[in-house]
Amino acid sequence: MADKPPVLTHFNEAGAAHMVDVGAKNATERVAIAEGYIGMAPETMRLIVDGGHKKGDVLGIARIAGIMASKRTADLIPLCHPLALTHVGIDFDTDGVASRVHCRATVKTVGPTGVEIEALTAVQIALLTIYDMCKAVDRGMAIENVQLVEKSGGRSGRWSRAD
Repeated sequence: MADKPPVLTHFNEAGAAHMVDVGAKNATERVAIAEGYIGMAPETMRLIVDGGHKKGDVLGIARIAGIMASKRTADLIPLCHPLALTHVGIDFDTDGVASRVHCRATVKTVGPTGVEIEALTAVQIALLTIYDMCKAVDRGMAIENVQLVEKSGGRSGRWSRAD
């Protein structure tokens, strides 16, 4: 039996956009991890690391923004299902040599659909919050390489960028 060709699931047979019906899918634990980084001037990095930014704890505020964004993903992405998230973790690593902040979001739920978009949204908004808080001193910052790292759960099982 030949494999079915891939299809875009957010379009029905007539080609109209629709929300995928996940009602018949099994509720399983779903986990997604996404990451990305924001590059900046070394002086900006020092302000963040040393806590010298006059707006306060840049990474702490960005963490809360990422968590909040993951919970509001369905309000931002038109065909995304509203989900009851069971965990959202946002971790930052600062790289003084490359002068950038790396963000990693882990999002979990138990349900009939995955949390990849929630994890990607969390990373984007956390990094965008860093940009917003630091733009007065560095408009040249760049958000880069936001991507899904891995996901697990559901019918398609585990996927990893490393595989």
